[in-house]
Amino acid sequence: MSIAAEESTRLRPLVALQALRALFRNGEDTKQVFIIADALRGRTGLTAFERFRRTALGRDVLAGKRSLLDVLNDRPRLAALPDGALGRRYYDFMAEENLTADGLVDASRAAGGDQTSRELRLFRERNRDQHDLQHVTTGYGRDPLGEVCLLAFGYAQNGNRGIGFIAFMGMLKIARALPGQPVISAVRQAYRNGKAAARLFEQDWEALLPESLDAVRRSLGIAEPTVYQGVIEAARSGKVALRMPRPTAMAAE
Repeated sequence: MSIAAEESTRLRPLVALQALRALFRNGEDTKQVFIIADALRGRTGLTAFERFRRTALGRDVLAGKRSLLDVLNDRPRLAALPDGALGRRYYDFMAEENLTADGLVDASRAAGGDQTSRELRLFRERNRDQHDLQHVTTGYGRDPLGEVCLLAFGYAQNGNRGIGFIAFMGMLKIARALPGQPVISAVRQAYRNGKAAARLFEQDWEALLPESLDAVRRSLGIAEPTVYQGVIEAARSGKVALRMPRPTAMAAE
């Protein structure tokens, strides 16, 4: 039996709506993101997986020869990279945010685990583990708007309706909380940037970590998030407060 036959593609909108309500009650309840993504995934995940498994990187990962999580948990190696390298910037980001690379593992397990095939599970775990790398690479922070923008970027790349649903609802919630700020424009720009960039879930992150962040952005075609940066600059100058709970904490496939 094929993986596509094993994997349910049925949409469950009521499950997604219930999880979204729980997420907006508690922006730190990350497991709800996994529930929403699973409930509204449809066939998008299988399409991305089939693309991935045809690549040399995909064959290595699915054969168990790669573990991005292990690499990201090697903090001494990351700290030893030159200033400006993607891996060093990632290390600094995680230290500043008081995060660990395996911080999303428990959340994904709390959402109910993954009952799919081993290969599909490895693919989804790699997508989960690269989330904070994507924050660093795209330039979107972990503030509420940054999280929503990263979701919009990811939705443009993977087409997961669950991710798009959270991004849209989060955008509306933040726009109401920050009247006069170009929140919707920032999210739209993030979506366009995601469309224009190389698919991040297909990247050889292990090879990119020693490269300069600027070079990685150029090679992947990642545009500068200028509208988002304007809102953040307004927050830093005291013109606007970004203190509402974060609407999500990841952008998994």
